[in-house]
Amino acid sequence: SVPFLVRLFPSVLTKFVYLNFLAFPFFTDFRRPELLVNNTISLYLTTEPGVTVGIWHTVPASRGAEAQGKDQRWYEEALADAHPVIIYLHGNGGTR
Repeated sequence: SVPFLVRLFPSVLTKFVYLNFLAFPFFTDFRRPELLVNNTISLYLTTEPGVTVGIWHTVPASRGAEAQGKDQRWYEEALADAHPVIIYLHGNGGTR
């Protein structure tokens, strides 16, 4: 019966393969990354009219002591320095 249901409803298969309707860990506020990951803040970029992308900016552990208690402006300035930036694309789960 499973192949028959997949044939009738192909979108069900993608939901169960990718599980993009689950947000793990459960009951976590992803807008406050400092509760999950040290030296991290949440930023938002407007890529085009009507489209806003949320990102986390995490500084390396070597700058962790320097980042303690800093505001968003400090993190934005840290992005503009000469150090390389690594972009991690997490997938299609809809959460960061």
